Amino acid sequence: MTPTHQLETSDPLETRQFTLAVRRLADTLNYGTDHSPFRGSGHDYVQSRVYQPGDPVKSIDWRVTARTGRAHVKEYEAPKRIPVYLFIDTSASMTVSSQRLSKYAWAVHIAGGLAFACLDRVSPVGVVGAGERPLHITPSLSRIQIMEWLHRLRHYRTDETTTLAARVTEISALLSQRAMLIILSDLHDPTAPAALRLAAQRHEVVVLQLRDPAEEAMPDTGFFQAQEAETGTAFLSRGRSLPASHTLITKELRRSGASHLILRTDQPIAAPLREFLQARGGLHRKAR
Repeated sequence: MTPTHQLETSDPLETRQFTLAVRRLADTLNYGTDHSPFRGSGHDYVQSRVYQPGDPVKSIDWRVTARTGRAHVKEYEAPKRIPVYLFIDTSASMTVSSQRLSKYAWAVHIAGGLAFACLDRVSPVGVVGAGERPLHITPSLSRIQIMEWLHRLRHYRTDETTTLAARVTEISALLSQRAMLIILSDLHDPTAPAALRLAAQRHEVVVLQLRDPAEEAMPDTGFFQAQEAETGTAFLSRGRSLPASHTLITKELRRSGASHLILRTDQPIAAPLREFLQARGGLHRKAR
């Protein structure tokens, strides 16, 4: 049996503390956002019509009634609920860290905050594991279920390979209606950008790329030997200031129409994430 480890060193919070931290992040993301991407229970005004016996008094349109001299009521329609899928990269590279909290620990916290923000606006939330473990939960409005999978995700393995591209392609093809796909990954899957580009043609795609500072600033010290975290394969590389692949990924995602934000694990995350969501009018854009 493959060993499973709890996030005791990188996430020392107790269950209650973790729940409060997730709830606090959700409140931060929701604060001041009247037009949220996560809304679903509100109602949009459509028209006013002549009052009919049995119509509720509270729905009377007093302005139209005063203008026409006949009682009118307002008609509303409930906006469609946008299902939200959170893709959590559970691969080994996410657990390697030079900071107190790893990319994986941050991904779990952020996923929890986003999930509760969605539920606050009555949008169903699903979760898909983008590693080897069979984690696929269909969208739900159940807070209990959300906490169950969050605590499942607080356990990790150190030998998983990434399956991000395969999972995005699979889920995107299965969805019959437009959905929001939120990716939480370090994007170490070289085939992921192409899969995300195709998914963005049918769905709203938001990529939150977690990055450890050790990945970003490798000194130019010549050649060195290293080992790939997910496969254990040894390789020879050369120091550089910033991997060219990171820049290419950013350009490719922007060209595809996906929204992309890099979150460093050595810097505050809540404020940049909130600003990112607000800058694009929340996560939901008008239909293209």
